[in-house]
Amino acid sequence: MSAPAFADLLRRALDLPGRRVLLGLAGAPGAGKTTLARALVDAVREAAGDELAAAHVPMDGFHLADVELERLGRRERKGAPDTFDAAGYAALLRRLREQGPEDDVVYAPAFDREIEQPVAGSVPVAAGTRLVVSEGNYLLLAEGAWQGVRTGFDEVWFVGAGSGERTGRLVRRHVRFGKDPAAAQAWVRRVDERNAALVEATAARADLLVPGDLLLPAPGGG
Repeated sequence: MSAPAFADLLRRALDLPGRRVLLGLAGAPGAGKTTLARALVDAVREAAGDELAAAHVPMDGFHLADVELERLGRRERKGAPDTFDAAGYAALLRRLREQGPEDDVVYAPAFDREIEQPVAGSVPVAAGTRLVVSEGNYLLLAEGAWQGVRTGFDEVWFVGAGSGERTGRLVRRHVRFGKDPAAAQAWVRRVDERNAALVEATAARADLLVPGDLLLPAPGGG
């Protein structure tokens, strides 16, 4: 699609009411959630002329560390719902909701793909930041501690993408960060696609369905 489609998304995000707006982007692995989140945040910052106008807080910062996954026997399922600290993520959303105009910066974790580990204190969210965009697979999951995640957002959009495009992107990502092509393809089939099926089943709980990175601005556009 063309740039106006992205402009419509941006306008919807900016029109959400409240001093602090939390917008979630859910979707299967490789659907383009991070790309869309960064584009929205960049556009809001540019329009406001202020780097603090919007913040990107990824769910992936709540991956359990590999040492804990090994202890739990879940290392070979990394990326499944029970390999995240869902309760910690829900608590961060509540803290961001409650952050007042005079409060200190809230620091959120990020996920470093170079080392494949979460890194605490990586993402600052200033008290004056109005729009916080968070993206991840399981924002709409209605089980266990994940139920508290959905209620933390003003809206959650579901980002979809064609399976072939999405899985190809996942394989390339795994190769870029260290897996050989055969291992990357095997991981996508065995782990990522099982998670994708679970995520796709949550789409009906979203406030808006978005056809993935087809809605990003055209090259050279705003």
